Amino acid sequence: MLENLPGAVGHVLRHQRAGLDQIVFHQTPLRPGMAALEVGSLAFADHAPIPARYTADGEGLSPPLHWRGVPASAASVLLIVEDADAPTPHPLVHAIVVDLACDACALAEGALDSPDHDGTGVHSGRHSLLGSGWLPPDPPPGHGTHRYAFQVFALAAGDPFSDKPGREEVLNALASRALASGCLIGTYARPDGSQPADAPAPAVGGQVAPQ
Repeated sequence: MLENLPGAVGHVLRHQRAGLDQIVFHQTPLRPGMAALEVGSLAFADHAPIPARYTADGEGLSPPLHWRGVPASAASVLLIVEDADAPTPHPLVHAIVVDLACDACALAEGALDSPDHDGTGVHSGRHSLLGSGWLPPDPPPGHGTHRYAFQVFALAAGDPFSDKPGREEVLNALASRALASGCLIGTYARPDGSQPADAPAPAVGGQVAPQ
């Protein structure tokens, strides 16, 4: 969708970014006893580039993910993926998945619906383009490296989610039900010719899985 945007536009907007401090992981209040989850992927390491296969420049599949450390008291697991560097006031939501079983501990490649692929039937929420499933990374050319936060939360029992929960519903649920959290960062960029495609992204704090 944005691959045809002139690189000069992305370059002009390169300092306009939502910011990592705005992702759900950092907006969820920490509570006493809240545990850390380890989150990883067989497709990319923490803070490493996401292969094009999982972006709008490739097949657009959702990447494989795994996690561990879900507390025994948890009732379900939730995933939300956000672009912390979108030139928007808030991070762009690329996926929401709720009601994952606590003993699943993984999502296979292509588990989420995407534009040219049917997923495995997980309970997907609403991404920022108002669809559901996986919205493949599609950063503006020349905008620099974008950081995609794959955030996993273990939740206590509570009210059921709506058919297609959005970011606000997720934030409200996490405020009272989050028992553990973890975050994996993947990067992606479309250079405009003046920036290298593999420019490093800034580091981020938080609980991440060693790769």
